[in-house]
Amino acid sequence: MPGFLRHRPVFLIVVLVWGALCGLSGVSMAQSNAMPQTSEAKRAESRAEKRALIVTDDYIIGPEDILEISVWRNPDLSREVMVRPDGRISLPLIGDVTAVGNTTSELRDEITDKLKSYKENPTVAIVVKAVNSYYFYVQGSVGKIGKFPLLSRTTLMQAIALAGGLAPDAVRSRITIFRVGINGDAPEKMVVSYDDIILRGGENIVLKPGDTLVVPSETMVLLP
Repeated sequence: MPGFLRHRPVFLIVVLVWGALCGLSGVSMAQSNAMPQTSEAKRAESRAEKRALIVTDDYIIGPEDILEISVWRNPDLSREVMVRPDGRISLPLIGDVTAVGNTTSELRDEITDKLKSYKENPTVAIVVKAVNSYYFYVQGSVGKIGKFPLLSRTTLMQAIALAGGLAPDAVRSRITIFRVGINGDAPEKMVVSYDDIILRGGENIVLKPGDTLVVPSETMVLLP
């Protein structure tokens, strides 16, 4: 009997083991190739979320916001101020300036123009130190109704958690977001389902300043 036939079982075992190792190596390489894409996707998502929290030159100043106003080489004119309920701030030399409704760049330009009567080529910088004018509201069948500060990117689910969660009699399928119109746009009304978000991957809407979240109770809604 030829030698390779006598050792056929051993030969088959070696072949099978070698095939298994090659298969595992292929899976490992595929996973290794996929990992950078997954990591990159996560990094991109993280960067997008962080950018959503950055106050840019387009930020609209509101009441109670805290601003750091610096005049280059003029520390006596530099101030950290809170925007008053009347929408104004007070600064040395130029007095009251309307801040509410202006962007940081618009306010900077206005202060610069006013200072030109007292200083040659003033250089002004404005930093929003604290955002206190952004709020959302929660009403209805939740643990705690009221007005909540919108200090960072906040989703519908996070807003419900901040409001103490849904009450036992909440109608989970008819949560409604009322969004005020901006620049003459018509107000929006969005009806969403809590269970769709949790169980079926529905859109977890990101709230905007001024949004009102209403969670109806079973006694408020006539169910079919």
